[in-house]
Amino acid sequence: MTFDVHALDEFVLVGSAVTLLAILAVRVSTRAGLPSLLIYLLMGVALGEAGLGIGFEDRVEPFAKPVNYDAFRSFSPTGQVPALLHEGRTIYDSLGITLYLADRHDGVWPADPDARAWAQCTVAEMHSGFAALRNDCTMNVGVRVTPKPMSAALAANVARIRELFEEGLTQFGGPWLAGADFSAADAFFAPVAFRIRTYGLDVGAGQAWVDHMLAHPAMREWERQALTEEWREESHEAELAAAGVITADYRHG
Repeated sequence: MTFDVHALDEFVLVGSAVTLLAILAVRVSTRAGLPSLLIYLLMGVALGEAGLGIGFEDRVEPFAKPVNYDAFRSFSPTGQVPALLHEGRTIYDSLGITLYLADRHDGVWPADPDARAWAQCTVAEMHSGFAALRNDCTMNVGVRVTPKPMSAALAANVARIRELFEEGLTQFGGPWLAGADFSAADAFFAPVAFRIRTYGLDVGAGQAWVDHMLAHPAMREWERQALTEEWREESHEAELAAAGVITADYRHG
């Protein structure tokens, strides 16, 4: 499946701990949304021609200060990321960008009505939920961590993710969450695949999707680039240390 790669002019990516996006992406930063902010703003496009095939340009906007609201307001009305600049419009929020792209490109949502409805619900759930996972399992693709004992909230989040993954694979046949083709559902949960690996989280039969996602050439290339980044941000390193015991560190910087 291919698309008109000239349809998008510029994609501004900066990432943030809560941007568990979908449909547009660039490299994965060692820390999702942190120092380099080169993360999956919408993994669908992040997978580029290998995924939904929607072309885009990315711009790196590092978190240069403890509070970056005013600086980010120069390109995003909310002072947050992600943001997409297209034909004079500023499209913000990962879900808003997903809906905007779905109006212009096939494949963002599954064609099958049942899979489409399921994918839309899971994307909405990811967009608004899983706070404990985001807070307790800070995003970092460059390390492996033996996590501290799970809170009840985190255990519930992990159980729900396992349920979703197993449901999608069973109901729609895989290898992607909503069937044979990559969709927004995979985009939104792509960062979770890295968290599952980093912290060794048990998602049961859903691990088949995690392995499939992490093996994608685009994911592997983003990770390779991420590991060479030298940016470190003190508060996010503190979050990582608080999450558990680091047992391996593959970052080169």
